[in-house]
Amino acid sequence: MSDFMEIFDVSVSAMRAHRWRLDIISSNLANAETTRTPEGGPYRRKDVVFRTYLPLTPREVPSLRDAVLQGVRVAAVVEDPRPLRVVYNPSHPDADDKGYVTLPNVDPLEEMINLMTAARSYEANLEVFNATKAMLLKALEIGRV
Repeated sequence: MSDFMEIFDVSVSAMRAHRWRLDIISSNLANAETTRTPEGGPYRRKDVVFRTYLPLTPREVPSLRDAVLQGVRVAAVVEDPRPLRVVYNPSHPDADDKGYVTLPNVDPLEEMINLMTAARSYEANLEVFNATKAMLLKALEIGRV
């Protein structure tokens, strides 16, 4: 039973991490044209950094099999260091004295691809969760007979 619970824990941790990634991608898409932020200047694209975690300390891990049962967490949300886009648009309210506007470094096509991969990763972990649940229910059913 505890093996099933560990699988659930890993799947749920991955779903949480990918949900966070989906939120960040949505924020990037929503701010693809934002030239003013509370911090000042245009919006900067953000990305999620994942890290694996082991629920036990190395001394508590009784075997290699237990060490493999890890999960995933969001380690950080970082700003993309790529340069901001600069376009000529003298009629824009945020244009400089030469008519150039600094726009976010968000590429909507790249964000849509990231959105699809994050959604697929979430769905894959949901499938693992549901398959594990089905196996557990089948095992309980066999035990009743």
